[in-house]
Amino acid sequence: MKGMIFTTFLEMVENKFSLRVADTIIRSADLASGGSYTTLGTYDHHEMIQLVVKLSEQTGIPASDLVRSFGEYLFVHLMESHPAFAAENSTVFAFLLRVDKYIHVEVNKLYPEAELPRFSYDTSEPGTLIMTYRSSRPFADLAEGLIMGCIQHYGEEIALRREDLEEGTAARFILSERK
Repeated sequence: MKGMIFTTFLEMVENKFSLRVADTIIRSADLASGGSYTTLGTYDHHEMIQLVVKLSEQTGIPASDLVRSFGEYLFVHLMESHPAFAAENSTVFAFLLRVDKYIHVEVNKLYPEAELPRFSYDTSEPGTLIMTYRSSRPFADLAEGLIMGCIQHYGEEIALRREDLEEGTAARFILSERK
């Protein structure tokens, strides 16, 4: 998992909770990296799971809620870092339909070793986008948070429903335009 994800997560923890909480979760987790991350580094995704579990223990907030909140936070961070991605697409559906075939392709150019999730799409029903998420890592909650962040970014009236296909590693997201 890319270091940028870790550094952004710890930034969120500092901003939403405190520097003390961030320090506590790093010190209490058994991290091979020692909790020292660089944006360009690559780290075991189990370290992120440990950090989330420790944050959940510190805050009393369920881990899945924390990961979804992080996804929303991460979307804002990504749009600030890469505003062209959002500018090139004027709607939630237009943006999300380009994740797998454009954004992930660009990420792979920068980080060829990155192991990214895959999405498949179904647009057969007007006003509905069905995204199926698959990953070797259990981060469907993160994908859901990123989608929620996208909906908030564009300010569209879109209902989001999730169906888990496999525990954390595969999910179907049904987005429907509200009339």
